[in-house]
Amino acid sequence: MALVTFSLPPESFRTLRPEPRSRAARPWDVALTVVLLVLLPLLALAATYAGVLLAFAADACGSQTCDTGLMNLGYWIAVIAPWVILAIGVVVAIVRLVRHRLAFWVPLVAIVSMVAAWFVAAAFVGAGVSAS
Repeated sequence: MALVTFSLPPESFRTLRPEPRSRAARPWDVALTVVLLVLLPLLALAATYAGVLLAFAADACGSQTCDTGLMNLGYWIAVIAPWVILAIGVVVAIVRLVRHRLAFWVPLVAIVSMVAAWFVAAAFVGAGVSAS
């Protein structure tokens, strides 16, 4: 019986890739992201407090009819949206930090989103008050 050897053709070696190098963590990005993530719950608390103050818009409904359903929608958006945005922002920022990607912009986007959510909620409440 003849000795049979199996060898790989040279082109098969070209498909082997070296292991990718891990990205180095940027200390300034980690520090800035952590500081912004610590401040983010405080902003969510302030945004929720400002949302609670939207309930006082119902004082204008004494002499006229208002769309209370629309006002309630705006009120609850203003109260709940900051915490939902906070949770999403924290999770995304931590995932990006673990993967060594830039993450400082995630809390900044969350801050802008909280402010925008409050203005959208205030628009709903204002539309409910002026509906007559």
